[in-house]
Amino acid sequence: MTSTIHNVTVDARNAYAQASWWSRVLGLPIHPDDNPGDPECLVTLPSGIQYLFIEVPEPKTVKNRVHICLQPTDGTRDEEVERLLGIGATIYEDHRKPDGTGWVTMHDPEGNEFCVERSAAERAATS
Repeated sequence: MTSTIHNVTVDARNAYAQASWWSRVLGLPIHPDDNPGDPECLVTLPSGIQYLFIEVPEPKTVKNRVHICLQPTDGTRDEEVERLLGIGATIYEDHRKPDGTGWVTMHDPEGNEFCVERSAAERAATS
């Protein structure tokens, strides 16, 4: 017997705002039944896995034990970092190296960590 991942749940102070932000990051819509003020909101990935945002009363206080890593689909890592900074992300730790390898750990608007890795094209160019 095995299991499959149905959703990844993210605690949020404002579920709709977080889902909206991640919708912009991923270029995917929020579930059509979700509205501002809803305590739960979904963004469904092409794989069918759902990114579920649930409102909780407490703020985030410690580093995430699990985070996602993004890989740009139509640009470079550095271009994606700049795009994300422009929509409200912040850089937490910069692990880029002079040879072009590495990644950037960022925070979303509520402080959740995520990483931006090199694109597949960037990886292929250095392998």
